Amino acid sequence: MIFVRDKGQMCNNILQYGHLYAWGREHGRATVSMRFAYKYPFFAISESRHHNFAMYLAGKWGAGLGLLPVVDFEEGCDPDALAKRLEKHRHVVAQGWYARFYDLFLKYRGEITDMFAIKEAITAPVKARMQEIAPQGETLRLGVHIRRGDYARWMGGRYCYGDEVYAAYIKAILESLGGRKVAVFLSTNDPGVDEERFRQLTGCREVYNLRGGAADDLCMLSECDYLVGPPSTFSLVAAMYRDLPLCRMMTPDANVDFERFDTLFRKIV
Repeated sequence: MIFVRDKGQMCNNILQYGHLYAWGREHGRATVSMRFAYKYPFFAISESRHHNFAMYLAGKWGAGLGLLPVVDFEEGCDPDALAKRLEKHRHVVAQGWYARFYDLFLKYRGEITDMFAIKEAITAPVKARMQEIAPQGETLRLGVHIRRGDYARWMGGRYCYGDEVYAAYIKAILESLGGRKVAVFLSTNDPGVDEERFRQLTGCREVYNLRGGAADDLCMLSECDYLVGPPSTFSLVAAMYRDLPLCRMMTPDANVDFERFDTLFRKIV
């Protein structure tokens, strides 16, 4: 058994586990995510075999007592070299953000996406609300991920943009869509974000903030047609579900360039 553990936020955990799951799947090794064994119960993986609190404790105490070897995928590591260490142990803890097996991830992407499907208790009301606001087939949906909070500190605040920067990107995207009917859905960790201000800044009256939790917003973004936001695994995972085009806001200048998950997940900042 490979016990996968790490700190970090929800979608970081999804991608980290996805890489190690894919490696284990290719090499006939069972894996368990210690984070999803007890946290984030709104994903399908929480109902799967091995994902329970007992397995979390087995990995935690096994590593803590020195009963399980630990392989650390730290910055600058050689993932393939460390994978050889995983092969040597029947039971082992794998940790660290820099586990990267891109080709294997894509090979098993369907299984990974299924594991992290959001449960219907969350998706049903979100989809119903979005359908009421912007019926599929009639209106294009643009999902905007406004990341602030921790981004005021991360990388010196480089990607902590103000409303005007987001509005400029939205306007540029609306123009690129050639006058088609578009509804803008805002996902944010900033409680001060105001839909009316964005309506004024963009000239688009169809701007909505459903004000859900993390899983609700992840579902909402995944149900859009286009996504835009600063470098973040949250919008990246949202794009993963249905292979949505995602515009990553690398600068405050509204340079609109949509890419797909299989390219962007190789460019995580």
